[in-house]
Amino acid sequence: MLKHLTISNYALIDSLSISFDNGFSVITGETGAGKSILLGALGFVLGDRTDSSIMLDETKKCLVEATFIVDAERFKPFFEENDLDFDEDLILRRELSPTKKSRAFINDTPVTAQQLKELGSQLVDIHSQHDSLLLTNADFQLEIIDNAADNNSLLVEYQSVYHKFVALRNELKSLREMAQKNVAENDFLTFQLDELVKADLQEGEYEEVSQKLELLENAEEVKTLLAQSLSTLSESEYSILNQLNELKSSVDHLRRYLPQAEQYLERLDSTKIELKDIAQDLDSLQDSTQFDASSLNELQERFDLIQRLMMKHHVNDYAELLKIREDLQQKVGAFANIDEQIAKKEQEVKSCEKELTKLANELSAKRKKVKVPFEKAVTEILRQLKMPHAVFEIEISEFSKSSENSQFTITGKDKVRFMFSANKGIAPDDMSRVASGGELSRLMLAIKSVAAESSYIPTLIFDEIDTGVSGEVASKLGDIMQKMGENLQIISITHLPQIASKAKNHFFVYKDENAQKTRSCIRQLSHDERVTEIAKMLSNDKITPEAIKAAEVILDASH
Repeated sequence: MLKHLTISNYALIDSLSISFDNGFSVITGETGAGKSILLGALGFVLGDRTDSSIMLDETKKCLVEATFIVDAERFKPFFEENDLDFDEDLILRRELSPTKKSRAFINDTPVTAQQLKELGSQLVDIHSQHDSLLLTNADFQLEIIDNAADNNSLLVEYQSVYHKFVALRNELKSLREMAQKNVAENDFLTFQLDELVKADLQEGEYEEVSQKLELLENAEEVKTLLAQSLSTLSESEYSILNQLNELKSSVDHLRRYLPQAEQYLERLDSTKIELKDIAQDLDSLQDSTQFDASSLNELQERFDLIQRLMMKHHVNDYAELLKIREDLQQKVGAFANIDEQIAKKEQEVKSCEKELTKLANELSAKRKKVKVPFEKAVTEILRQLKMPHAVFEIEISEFSKSSENSQFTITGKDKVRFMFSANKGIAPDDMSRVASGGELSRLMLAIKSVAAESSYIPTLIFDEIDTGVSGEVASKLGDIMQKMGENLQIISITHLPQIASKAKNHFFVYKDENAQKTRSCIRQLSHDERVTEIAKMLSNDKITPEAIKAAEVILDASH
C-alpha cells in the first residue's frame, strides 16, 4: 500500500508531504484546488511520461518520492529479476533537473523509466472518470476475467509457448514458399553447379596450368638458355669449371710460398663441388623438361576454360571460384532436402501446437469457471446501485480457425465480451452499444469491486468515478468502496458527502493564496474538520447549523 508521498516543485505544489493509511480514504477540495495535480505527481513517480512544464520553478529540481509497504512473496521476483535490493519499505523516487534530465530510483538504486513503470503498474491502479470507456475494450475485459481466474502465471507460460509456435509457423511458411517459388532458381543454380563440377577444378590448378603454359609458350628460349648455361658452366673449352681447375693449380703452387693460401684451396674445392652439382641439375632439367606441342594445346584449352568460368562468375581469384562451387553445392543440397525439412518443421509445429492447445484449454476452463460467480457478484452490486433490472453477462467464445491462420492469439483462443442491459425485458447486448456514460461509471465500479477480491494490485485510486450520481446511489457507492477497503487500499477523489463520510481517512486539498504565488496544499482532517467539510459539501459551502447536524449524522452512521 501507499504509505507516504513527498512532492516538491511540481506544478502548483511547492513542497508537500503526506502519509496515507490502509483501508478507504477520500480526497476532497474545490475544483481547481490541485486534486488532479496530486494524481499527476503520483503518476510521475510511477513512471508516466511527463514534460518540463510540470516544474513550478525551472531553476530548481522537481522531485516526487513515494513509499510503499509491499509483500515480499508478491514483489521479490521483480527485484531479483532486475538485480535490485528488496525491502518491504519500498521507495520510488523520480527527479527532473533544471536541465530537463529525468532520473528514476528504486530503493536509491538508479533504474530506467521502463523499470519504474513496470513496478509502478503492479503497485497502483489509477482510475479516472474517463477510464470507464476502457470497460468497452475487449482486451481490458479479458484482463479482468484473467485476474479473477488467477490466470497470470499460466498466461505467462502460455505466451512463451505461443511465441515459439508463431516462430516455428513462420519458419514452416518460409520453407513452403521456398519450395513453391524457388524451383526456377534452383534449376539455374543446378545448371551452374553442373558446369563447375564437370570442369573438375582442383586446388592450386590454376597457378600450375599458368606456369606450364608460360613454359611451353617460351620453349625455344628456355632450351637456348639451358644450353648456354651448361656450356658456360662445364661444356665449353673456357667453361667455368675448366678455369676453376686452372685456378686451383695456381693456388696449389702458391702455397709453397704463402702457407695461408691453403685455406683458399679448401674453399675452391667447395665451390667446384657446388658448381658441378649445378651443372648436373641443369643437365637433368634439360632432359626432363617436356616441350610437347600437343600439351600446349591441352593446357591452353584448360586455361581458357578456367578463365571463362571466372569471368562468368565475376571473380578475379581462382580460390573465389572454388568458393562459389562450394556455395552452390550447399544451396542445391539444401533445396534437394526441402521436403525433408518441411516434414520435420511440420512435426515441430504440430508438437508445439499440441502443447499450446493444452495451455489454452486450461486458460479457457479457468475463465469459464469464474464466469457465473463474477456475473452474479457484479449484478448484485448493480442492484445496490439502483439498477434493479440490470443484467450483466460475460460471453466467452473461441476464435474461428481459418485455413491460413491458427485460432490462437497472444492471450489464448477465447474472445471475451461483456454484455449488459439496464432495462427489464431487454436482452443484454455489447455494453459499448447500450451503456450510457453514467451506467458505465457504475458498471466500472461494480466490476472493479468484484475484481478487487482477486486483484494483485494493492492500491486502487478512483478519480471522481462518482460523477453523475447523487443521493442514495452515491451512498451505495461509498458503501462499496468502504467494503473494498477491507481488502485493498482505496483512495477516492470525490465531491459527494455521501462518499466522503464513509472513508476511514479524509484529506483536504486547498489553494494557499497568501504567498506571492498560488500554491496547492493538502492536509488530513480531524473529526471536527471532517464535520465542517462535509457540512460545506452538503450546503454548497454555506455552513449552517442544520448542515453541521446532518454532517455529524451521516458520519456517525458510516462508522
